[in-house]
Amino acid sequence: MATAAPRKQKIRIGDLLVQNKIISEGQLEAALAEQKKSGRKLGRVLVDLGFIEETQLLTFLSRQLNTPLIDLKHFKFSPDTMRLLPETYARRYRAIVLSTGSTDVLVGMADPTDIFGYDEITRILQRPLRLALVREADLLRAIDIVYRHTEEISSLAEELGEELAAGDYDLAQLVAEESSVDAPVAKLLQSMFEDAVQVNASDIHIEPDEKVLRIRQRIDGVLHEHIIEGRRVAGALVTRLKLMSGLDISEKRMPQDGRFSIHVKDRSVDVRVATMPIQFGESVVLRLLDQSTNLLSLENLGMPEEMRARFTHLIQLPYGMILATGPTGSGKTTTLYAALNFINKSDIKIISVEDPIEYHLSRINQVQVNPRIGLDFSRVLRNALRQDPDVIMVGEIRDHETAEITLRAAMTGHLVLSTVHTNDAVTTVSRLLDMGAEGYLIAAGLRAVVAQRLVRRICDACTVPAHVNANQQAWLNSVPEAGNIDPTRFRQGRGCTYCNGTGYRGRIGVYELLELDEGLTDALRRSDSAEFAQRARHKRDFRPFVLCALEYAVAGITTVEETMRISSGIEKYTEDVPEPAAPAGSLSTSRD
Repeated sequence: MATAAPRKQKIRIGDLLVQNKIISEGQLEAALAEQKKSGRKLGRVLVDLGFIEETQLLTFLSRQLNTPLIDLKHFKFSPDTMRLLPETYARRYRAIVLSTGSTDVLVGMADPTDIFGYDEITRILQRPLRLALVREADLLRAIDIVYRHTEEISSLAEELGEELAAGDYDLAQLVAEESSVDAPVAKLLQSMFEDAVQVNASDIHIEPDEKVLRIRQRIDGVLHEHIIEGRRVAGALVTRLKLMSGLDISEKRMPQDGRFSIHVKDRSVDVRVATMPIQFGESVVLRLLDQSTNLLSLENLGMPEEMRARFTHLIQLPYGMILATGPTGSGKTTTLYAALNFINKSDIKIISVEDPIEYHLSRINQVQVNPRIGLDFSRVLRNALRQDPDVIMVGEIRDHETAEITLRAAMTGHLVLSTVHTNDAVTTVSRLLDMGAEGYLIAAGLRAVVAQRLVRRICDACTVPAHVNANQQAWLNSVPEAGNIDPTRFRQGRGCTYCNGTGYRGRIGVYELLELDEGLTDALRRSDSAEFAQRARHKRDFRPFVLCALEYAVAGITTVEETMRISSGIEKYTEDVPEPAAPAGSLSTSRD
């Protein structure tokens, strides 16, 4: 147990590390020179330069300072207790309140040698401190999670509501204050965006109800609700958002779409706005696209290594069509952007046709379709083919004309990447046939289909062994490939502050890749979708994404529950289908 800490004395970490022969004099001098230029803490500089491992440094400091090292990932702390120290000071001094005792306070600091920070925190809390050493990255993540803006949002909404007359507001004033960051509605929106970015929300839903305003955030594919009493502020919020996105503020009977860009916490965020009239006003959905976030590489998508090697080969072919498929929100566009990023070289001309352009990529000619002026996918595609492209990316194939143009482009020396909304890889061909595309065209142009879903990752801060219930065991028994799995290997999250009590944090893709061979193309030429489906499911190298998800469950990355969620239609893959050759590390391979 930590003892009450007296006033700290200045400690020279660098000299101690040299004295204990953990780093050399030369390394210390280089680190001090870098620290002078960057202004960062010496310990962080030493780690970043690779002179010492962070765990080694923390263990050494803990021993030298006689201060306990606490792993925040497994520490149960109270958000109310943490908030005893205002967020500004928590971030400035890299410190959080872990617990309170009868006479003192346990405070975790990334740098317990910070004498000034120690004195300031003592002054603010007005109680003696007991110090603990914590990892800086974990501390900052805890701060982001705990210091939410929900209370601030409620307070600002109440302030705005008091300024508005019942059922009415000053429209002229809202228009006049459009550029004012001090306007109450502007401060409320800013707080909402900051909170959403802080928790990595993909969407914000603003939904007026009869007596309340619901603000919901989609985090890892699941909506989380915050309720504001009274709905008078809804009209002001909607009007402000319409002004920001260039929409018609007088039109409340028809849906409208727009977009704008904002800066939140040093991030550039594109916001797509969609309004829709509902019973008690207008519902607004804001899709947040963080332009400051680096695009995922192919290695980080979640594809199994063997499948990624096949996919990487496919996207480097000189011609042919490759389709990404899956339901809305399954990450298809992310996969295509990762593919474009991989093949984006100075000797390759790439044109993308999108609605809307989600991320801006250098060297790629990105075209935003605009149906209101007749600039639809098919018209852009016809002109794009005259621009001498090597690769064409089409945001989505929605109709017969677009399908035919893209397939013919794939036959005439172009690599075409696009998406289609279907549930799996096998039914994608049926979708193209339903659009009116000729079977012989599909056979000649289509090279492969990659289908995907997203499953939630188990929170690594609260992962525990999982108990498989009777329903889950019955489902596992229905999957032949899962017959030999030891159920004690599954895990789940118990729920903690890091994951907002859900047991999940983040998502990962699960995939199935169907490459067309001679038998499949022969069935397509005859437009025989039934034979195509039968042949596809019997392919030795085809593994449905349910099995991919099961491998993640066995590895402790996701849960059986998440695997079951994406497993609708599993019977059609396993019934009368010979077991495919299992790649190394698959479900049929024992794991230690």
